[in-house]
Amino acid sequence: MNMNIHLMKGFWRYMINVPPSLWKKEVSKHKRKVEANLAFMSDDHRRVHHWVVKELPIAGKPLSPKTISERLGLPENRVAVVLDDLEKNMTFLFRNDAGHVIWAYPVTVEKTPHHLTFSSGEQIYAA
Repeated sequence: MNMNIHLMKGFWRYMINVPPSLWKKEVSKHKRKVEANLAFMSDDHRRVHHWVVKELPIAGKPLSPKTISERLGLPENRVAVVLDDLEKNMTFLFRNDAGHVIWAYPVTVEKTPHHLTFSSGEQIYAA
């Protein structure tokens, strides 16, 4: 399917068509930057992050490294390294003082102005 893709920029009361040569270059530059920022992530990093994002709304409370380790079948010391990496790179998660995950983009068990209710009934806040 051939689609014409246009980018419009609002300027005061006017909409201006942005030439594809300008925005495609910016999209490409941004893609390379995102890929470079995520280069540190291994399969374990992705597994931990995806599981925590899925589990936080179900649990409704902070998730301990021990719980993550047991549920994913990863050694607890490996989970600790992965959580350190994810938090250090300010990429996807944040832990409380006890070391339990309270925030994993895009969800958090901490109260925010952004309350979510999933179709499955789980409720949580958006990070």
